[in-house]
Amino acid sequence: MSKKKTIYTKDVILVMAASFFFMFSTMFVNPLINGYAKSLGASSAFAGLIVGIMSIAAMFLRPVAGNLTDKFSKYRLSLIGGILILIGVIGYVFSPSGSWLLLFRLINGAGYVLCTVCMTTWLAFLVPRQHVGEAMGFYGLMNALAMALAPALAINIYQKIGYREAIISSAVAAFLMVIAIQFVGDHAKPSKKVKRENKKKKFKIIQWNVLPVAILTTLFALPYFSTQADLVTYVEQRHLNIAVGSYFLIYAVVLLAIRIGLKNLFDTVRFGVWLWISTVSTVFYILMLTIMKNNWEMALAAAGMAMGYGIIYSVLQSTALLLAPINEQGLASSTFYLGLDIGMSLGPILSGVVDSLLPIKWFYPVQLFIIPLIVLIYLCYRKRLDGAIDHH
Repeated sequence: MSKKKTIYTKDVILVMAASFFFMFSTMFVNPLINGYAKSLGASSAFAGLIVGIMSIAAMFLRPVAGNLTDKFSKYRLSLIGGILILIGVIGYVFSPSGSWLLLFRLINGAGYVLCTVCMTTWLAFLVPRQHVGEAMGFYGLMNALAMALAPALAINIYQKIGYREAIISSAVAAFLMVIAIQFVGDHAKPSKKVKRENKKKKFKIIQWNVLPVAILTTLFALPYFSTQADLVTYVEQRHLNIAVGSYFLIYAVVLLAIRIGLKNLFDTVRFGVWLWISTVSTVFYILMLTIMKNNWEMALAAAGMAMGYGIIYSVLQSTALLLAPINEQGLASSTFYLGLDIGMSLGPILSGVVDSLLPIKWFYPVQLFIIPLIVLIYLCYRKRLDGAIDHH
């Protein structure tokens, strides 16, 4: 019997490594930027604007990145994105004031948008269509690992050497991303047929087939980014003696084990199965965060988040690509990330409102409002979402 040909070619591995580096670079800066802005003389309000401007800008730039990705080489756009991230991060290091920091935050954000959309589409281009789910699973894992490791390292490094010196680590990661893609052989240029089709296309803001995926992405992202932003404060307000710094590391380790165990099931199991597993797991981790009093319960919450958000993130990403025609893969990717941007922005905002209006014990139970909405969206679009697997 012939051995199954692996999808993990040199090009695929390099794109995954590059995606880890650019995500690490971005997430490394995120927990530092607020304090750094204030250290440069920015008011609390202006520092908040500096922190949030990247997500706000991303919402407007996503459609542009999606349309560009369908028309040009994924390598060229990823290179531009990586250079913009590098310029932005180096700019942070040398910024003399909050105003300059805001400018470089916008440059960094533009690069981040290009890289997220282009590299997702690039990876999907490099693997056979019937293995997009498996590839997105490991691509999502690279992103999750970067999102878990970078903030923890950033805080520890900053405490030892200061803001400017710590941010240099982010610049190094962005530089490694730019270097890694130089060795990718297939630059994912659109075919002549796709180019001809795209010349006739009008500018589109979203890929309509992917809209339910974007909505579900937002809903699942709300408690995830709320937890990412406010877990430390939540633990402090409840006066819990918990090693909260380990939460996202546990999440990353469990997610790694899940992804290795599931292998190519993302390409063979229909969307609905994953949605129900992730929805039940989301209820579980929200309840565990509500009642947790020790490290074991915190670890169970982190594991539940890996089963919930960690799994559905990759499933939604691959489903978005499968629902869109080949000549709109970039637009499909940008639509998926638009949903993520909204969740990333609204999660901390809504949790801040809840924290100011209700006792801390209600911080997580209130977030269960997403569950009936998730079920409703799925039931409305079940045929389309479950049929995505047939588009391989």
